[in-house]
Amino acid sequence: MKKIHIVIALTALLSFSCDSFLEERPLDELSSQQNFKEPNHAYNAVNSLYRNGVPQLFDGSHYGGAEAMIGNYMSGFFDNEYKGQEIHVQHTQQLTLNGNNLSSYLGGIWDDLYSGISRANNAIKYIPTTPGLAEAEAKKLLGEARFFRAYAYFYLVRMFGGVPLVTEPYESLENLYINRASVADVYALIEEDLKFAVNEAGLATTSMVTNGKRVTKGAAATLLADVYLNMSGFPLQANRYADAAAMAKSVIESGTYSLEQHEMSGGNVVMENSAYNKLRKSDASATEYVFFHEYAVGIAETIYPVWSYTTSKPSTVKYAITNGAYAPRNQFLWGYDNANDLRAQEKQYYHSSIVINGETKTFPPTPYFWHDDQALFETASSGKDIEMYGYADVLLIAAEAIAKSQGVTAEAAEYLTQVRSRAYWKSNAATIKSGLQGLSANDFVEEVWKERYRELVFEFKLWFDMIRTRKYPETTQNGNGEITFVDLIGHTNTWGKTFEEKHLLFPISELERQRNKNLGEQNPGY
Repeated sequence: MKKIHIVIALTALLSFSCDSFLEERPLDELSSQQNFKEPNHAYNAVNSLYRNGVPQLFDGSHYGGAEAMIGNYMSGFFDNEYKGQEIHVQHTQQLTLNGNNLSSYLGGIWDDLYSGISRANNAIKYIPTTPGLAEAEAKKLLGEARFFRAYAYFYLVRMFGGVPLVTEPYESLENLYINRASVADVYALIEEDLKFAVNEAGLATTSMVTNGKRVTKGAAATLLADVYLNMSGFPLQANRYADAAAMAKSVIESGTYSLEQHEMSGGNVVMENSAYNKLRKSDASATEYVFFHEYAVGIAETIYPVWSYTTSKPSTVKYAITNGAYAPRNQFLWGYDNANDLRAQEKQYYHSSIVINGETKTFPPTPYFWHDDQALFETASSGKDIEMYGYADVLLIAAEAIAKSQGVTAEAAEYLTQVRSRAYWKSNAATIKSGLQGLSANDFVEEVWKERYRELVFEFKLWFDMIRTRKYPETTQNGNGEITFVDLIGHTNTWGKTFEEKHLLFPISELERQRNKNLGEQNPGY
């Protein structure tokens, strides 16, 4: 009876109430409308995007690696010592994944990306009406928000194919369940967002490091160049190579970026201060890092140094646990020229030994590029930033896109030469360039693919390159870095498992399909 009396009393009260009385004003959190009352609110909304969406995929755990590694596990070229408990590694390597056995893991990636999109949508809607925010400031913040939204959709469309396009904040219970858009429509939104960021937002033309570690015009143009490159490949085959070349060249010709160079002494590279070790030891390169994930000791610490040793770590390492979570398989390492590629030398890209008190301890090759002396041997904490797009990637996008749209020009050869001559430190740049210019367009493009395979290993680009080209990089154990590109479908990975058409996409989490019936059929083959 007590409940009935309360209901009657409330009904009587509401019958005499005005509309404003019915408005909900949550006391424990700010609604989107309440949260954009001054410029700081707009900045806070955009700042949150630097740690949500795609950046979340580059975080990780001691055991599971980073979510961004899943494609390279799928390629079969990388291993994880803790895969006995990390089933996402097992199922991707063995090609046994489906929407059930990886439902939680793949659903977590889906949720992370849509969380970033949701935050971006909120910022995009309310920044223009934020009181006290100058128009130029508003445009820059909108450019950053649209960059992050595009970046999240770029991951979603390559991983899952057509996905729901959500462009408004969720502010009611209406339209919660949205159908999947076509791949072409998803790419159209990505392109629209990034063209705004590049052409209209007034983003800084300096590097990200010198721009307070905020998104720059160069970062947006680089992402758009990569988008055009992927649109040109499978599944769309939209032939946007000329656009990819133009975007990449705009970054190159800005004069903002350059490759880090080796320290030289007596005509020889000082190995401890090679370009790769300079990058390893720095927080973030002002000239080479185009876009990166920021970390800081005591605020948001990176786990990457933990992955630079196997579980059989030296006793002097301060971390309680280390793990070869991104251990290159021998078949991957065969893609480097052991004698002539500096990246393949000990303590450049990888390492397999350490000397402690005069005793040498050896272990399987792991990424030396993430090795942080201070964190590993003194503090067990690191704040070094992690590169997500580097200038080498820009040069390689430009070289491939120019060759595909114009042929093997001197310009295309020069861009590939810059990356290759830094790695092949014993070779003459002019000789490398001359050899490249004599190649057919198809042969030249395959040389670009080889350098993407070798150079961009720590940006986790290999699987995305494999699915856009539909080619498998077959290596041989001859020590000279030979790579032959063969059809991906029907080829076996390093674990002896055969790639099928269905593996070109990841399955959608069955939990997500249960929540949203409008997602329709599971991706083909799953």
